[in-house]
Amino acid sequence: MSAGMESGTDQLLVVAAALVDADGRVLVQQRPEGKAMAGLWEFPGGKVEPGETPEAALIRELAEELGIATDQACLAPAAFASAPLGGRHLILLLYVCRKWRGIPEPREAPALKWVRPLALHGLAMPPADKPLIGLLDALL
Repeated sequence: MSAGMESGTDQLLVVAAALVDADGRVLVQQRPEGKAMAGLWEFPGGKVEPGETPEAALIRELAEELGIATDQACLAPAAFASAPLGGRHLILLLYVCRKWRGIPEPREAPALKWVRPLALHGLAMPPADKPLIGLLDALL
């Protein structure tokens, strides 16, 4: 094993969604004040709880954060990122979702915005989200 990745490293499994509208734009939300990386733009999502599948976690997070409902069949695995985060190791699974019920509203974030995939490069985003932009741009 390489240095720093001893078997005792805690892994943090996080899921996120690239919600894509009819115009091919992607939804990002701003991280609230008081949270790590406050003010940065990110894909909506969150931690996978023990005993939860990534898809179930994402459906729950989208309901909590944006007030929208979607189904597992509407979540297409798109990309992943792997990065150190504090004393843990982050595994971020990104799904593309083009079908949901309801209108996304910022329930926990101060702001939402719809942007073209290429425009994501110009936004301040967490380091783990950055490598996903190019992959997303190629997919959409």
